[in-house]
Amino acid sequence: MHDLAQTIFESYPSAAFIETEPSAAHTYRDVGPLPGKMPDETNIFFQQYQPLSVIHPWMRLMQSLFPSHVRLINIGITYEGRDLPALRVGVHPRNSEKPTGARKTIIVAGGSHAREWISTSTVNYVAFSMITAYGKSKRMTSLLEHFDWVFIPSLNPDGYVFTWETDRLWRKNRQQTNLRFCKGLDLDRTYGYEWDGHATKSNPCSESFSGEGPFQAVESSRFAKWAKNETEHNNVHFVGFLDLHSYSQQILYPYSYSCTSEPPSLENLEELAMGMAKAIHQTKGEKYGVTSACEGSVGTHNKGKNEYDLWPRIETGGGSALDWFYEEMNVTYAYQLKLRDTGSYGFLLPSKNIVPTGKEAFAAITYFGTYLSGDKGIESVGDNELPTPAGMQKANTFRYQDGNLSK
Repeated sequence: MHDLAQTIFESYPSAAFIETEPSAAHTYRDVGPLPGKMPDETNIFFQQYQPLSVIHPWMRLMQSLFPSHVRLINIGITYEGRDLPALRVGVHPRNSEKPTGARKTIIVAGGSHAREWISTSTVNYVAFSMITAYGKSKRMTSLLEHFDWVFIPSLNPDGYVFTWETDRLWRKNRQQTNLRFCKGLDLDRTYGYEWDGHATKSNPCSESFSGEGPFQAVESSRFAKWAKNETEHNNVHFVGFLDLHSYSQQILYPYSYSCTSEPPSLENLEELAMGMAKAIHQTKGEKYGVTSACEGSVGTHNKGKNEYDLWPRIETGGGSALDWFYEEMNVTYAYQLKLRDTGSYGFLLPSKNIVPTGKEAFAAITYFGTYLSGDKGIESVGDNELPTPAGMQKANTFRYQDGNLSK
């Protein structure tokens, strides 16, 4: 990145996509592709990053266009009074003779950190891909009948708006702290499991400031209360949690708070994560590493002969949404997906990466859903289908070493 100011400028939508008045010629393609087709470079909504003022009407439009399997819900109110909207996507089969228990549900969330625009656009891309594939792809139809999917484009709308209007690289929410001139809490350090805010407690200006106690951040508190209410009162069983971030191209599993503690289901977490990494690799050839969230947030120095020194962590990993959902909500398969790139642009990823990154995430999340559904027997991979666990085994053979995949 040679010119920071120019790179920031180029991350905003170009003037070519801004109109002062709506055009009468606008069609369905303004919000996405025709039903049954994957979003691609010709669709205006996915050509550029979109502000919140465009995303929210788009979500309402999805509900109105696809009322059979899309519902717009609100999971809470932000510090500045904005809604936290989400799309609940799924269909309950009426011809099932099996007794209906708690509805299995998977959360796909993005935008906890305001500057990570690619996470928000990717949640929208995956949501639209699933929504429009229902009834046209057997696999997608099955996944929407087997699970409810809750897509949350931004868990931090206040911060997201601030990145559009004031500071493109803002990370935290916009909550007032005990220092008037230092606003914001790092949402992904404010959850209740292994909260460890003592390191930043005296420094509200820190980008990793986690407040003076767990769940002090309004948005994380509302999100957690919504999740608990769903399980306690609305017959919901959360079976998957996918928290999208940028950048580094990694699939991270618990724990974030400790590099020495291992989750009880470590082998299963690694197996599914490696499968998602393979699905991504087969889509666009990109390599995503697989490791724990703790190890994914530390630097390493290669000493040669496959020996590495771990650099000290620059911030605490406690209080993450990943660990909280895994431990407190008993979500067996909880992951962070750190999207493109590996540092060339970082948080200022050019908009030309929206669709390729979306396709990678869609492949990974399709694999994720198929793995959880136990439907591992579909092996055909056509133009509109993606590899399943069984199909992946017949594809290219990969070697996993040092957190990376290679042939």
